[in-house]
Amino acid sequence: MKKFLALMLALMMVFALAACGKQAAPAASDTDVKGEGVMTYEEYAAAAIDDPVVVETYVQATQSWWDNTITVYSQDKDGAYFIYNMACSEEDAAKLVPGTKIKVTGYKAEWSGEIEIADATFEIEEGSYIAEPLDVTALLGKDELADKQNMKVAFKGMTVEDSGNGSAFMYNWDGSGSQGDDVYFTVSKDGSSYSFLIESYLCSSDTEVYKAAEALKVGDVIDMEGFLYWYEGVQPHITSISPAA
Repeated sequence: MKKFLALMLALMMVFALAACGKQAAPAASDTDVKGEGVMTYEEYAAAAIDDPVVVETYVQATQSWWDNTITVYSQDKDGAYFIYNMACSEEDAAKLVPGTKIKVTGYKAEWSGEIEIADATFEIEEGSYIAEPLDVTALLGKDELADKQNMKVAFKGMTVEDSGNGSAFMYNWDGSGSQGDDVYFTVSKDGSSYSFLIESYLCSSDTEVYKAAEALKVGDVIDMEGFLYWYEGVQPHITSISPAA
């Protein structure tokens, strides 16, 4: 009897140890799970212009709220979505802080190369996600860069060029503006030049990045972060400027 009890106890210990040794499968993160009827990023990317779309995504930044609409830079782990003039009350706009998960219903649209969601409405959902900037410096001038459109990105070691007016920057794309308007500047890498800007509705004239753009000098070598906006080619909306590391 004692031998039988000892054997049973040993077997129980083996099973207990085996159970403890098993690692529970990691819970899917909020960015891995899509609600019913919600597109994956791949499905969204494959949709035709003017098709209805439904996505779940995470606010990374917003432009200024105006006339019951707001423009949102958003992203999940697979890709990014630029949501243009989404219907939004001023009260709800205050809730769209970076990281907020939203379910967006609208139509896929295109404007001068920029792929966006238009005529959109949204619901706030549980979950949070902040994307890390992806260094896309090596993709400049390559077709693959378009695959990263609207993502939070970084550019390293870019050289500031004359913007065409004898200065390192100008207000508005043609120099017709004044302080408070968008700031445009030209940067180069490996012999190719690109137009970047500070979108004033995203980063106003009292922000650090706006002031940093105004302080640029031709020949400065800088690192930047921002959102990979598109207008007749790459034209990022920059949110951070610093001397090259």
